[in-house]
Order: sequence, then structure tokens, then C-alpha cells
Amino acid sequence: MQQPQLDYYDMGPDVVAFSSTRHGGCSEGNYAAFNINRYCGDNDDNIRQNREALCQLLGISDSQLVMPHQVHLTKVAKIDRAFMALDTTERQGALEGVDALMTDLPNVCIGVSTADCIPILLYDSVHHALCAIHAGWRGTVQHIAVKAIQAMTETYGTQPQHLMAQIGPGIHLDCFEVGDEVYQAFAQEGFDMSTISRRYPTSDGLGEKWHIDLPECNRQQLLAAGLLSESVKVSPVCTFLQSADYFSARRLGINSGRIFTGIINPY
Repeated sequence: MQQPQLDYYDMGPDVVAFSSTRHGGCSEGNYAAFNINRYCGDNDDNIRQNREALCQLLGISDSQLVMPHQVHLTKVAKIDRAFMALDTTERQGALEGVDALMTDLPNVCIGVSTADCIPILLYDSVHHALCAIHAGWRGTVQHIAVKAIQAMTETYGTQPQHLMAQIGPGIHLDCFEVGDEVYQAFAQEGFDMSTISRRYPTSDGLGEKWHIDLPECNRQQLLAAGLLSESVKVSPVCTFLQSADYFSARRLGINSGRIFTGIINPY
């Protein structure tokens, strides 16, 4: 089996931050080749082998690789020593319905799974605290990034101006067509629609549909929460356009693999 091929991000000295690509691993079909998400229909043995390969590459054990079962809400879970002491079943229960993880433990990789939704990584270099966020359109409209920063502030004393942020690969404006109800959901939450939306002709040429810029929505939320503009980086990867290299549910269907975007505390 080929080693997983990862895209790495520069978020500070010794911080390991990355998103997986479709390359490396042993999954097949629309899961090919690297998928570690247990909730999208992939073969359990392939998932196990892929996790083992990733852990070997990162230099951690399987128990140090933590990912939640996401449900497009805004629950943030703290990964602490009490969590790490739980058995497998207890961990699964604690990670159910969670869309963001935070930790200040060393050598623990927290991460989220996406396939068009937006992954966000945060690093507080003062308190050596990390956060991984899953922001689909539902999470974005519910301000999950802001809520995650608030949770870090309450838990670790994080100050937003000290955070580094990386917005990972996801679907971009040109490709994220939405219904009027989604547009209205963002408008009702007070987003500046002139900066995050645009109408495009439909593929049949018979009308127009709204498109939403999810990376920009989340970038604006991070800045509004107090992050410095130079501390927020955005991946140029559109998963829909680059589905040969990154999983895209809109291209491949929901029964397909997921990108894993993770971060490891060096201290």
C-alpha cells in the first residue's frame, strides 16, 4: 500500500497540520484510495489499514488519532486526559454529534472529515491549544467557527489575536449552487450577501441560481471574531473542480470517501 499523500500547512514551528488527498491508501472505487471515515460506507478493513498508514506517517498510535461523528451542528468537544482514558465504546459515544474538536494535549492528532464542506484548523501558540472544525453550510450559518473560538477562550484562555487559522480544501463559489432557502438562511443571519454570494446561470440555461462562497463566509467569521487578517490562510483547492485529487460528495455522491484535515500539538 502506498503511503498517504498529504497537503501540509505552515501554522507554526513544529506544528503538524495537513489535509489528506485521495492518493495513497488502499480503498477502492469512490473511496479510492485514502479514506479513514467510518461513517460513509467504506470497507472496515480498508479504513483500518489507511488509519494505520496515517498513524505510522505521523509517528503516533491509533489511539492518538481522534475524529468525531459529525452532524452539521455546532458542538465542540474537548479532548483531554479524561477522554484519552476512555475505552473505544466510550470514546465513540463522546464523539457522537460533534463537529469541532479542541485539545492542548501533546502528540494527539485531532481532525475532521469533509468532502466539499469547509475544514478549519486553529492554533493558539501562546497556550499550545488546537482546534479542528467542520463547517458545512449549516455549520457556517450557525457560526461554528466563532463558537469554537469562544470555547477555546473559555477552556484555555485563548485570545483570538494569537490564533493562526487555516481554511482547508472545500467547494468554492463558482461550484456551490444553492437553493433560495439556503441563501435566505445566510441573509437572515446577517451575512453581507454582496460579498459571499452571486447568481449564476443554470446548466440548462433556463434561469439563474444563487451560489455561496463558503471559504469566504468562514474567513469573514474568523476576522470578526478577532483574528488578524495575516493569520488566516485559505486553501485554493476547490474539491468539486479537483475531485480527482480530493473527495467531493457533489461529484462522487455521498457514498464516497472523505478528506481528513488534522493537526497535532507539538508540546
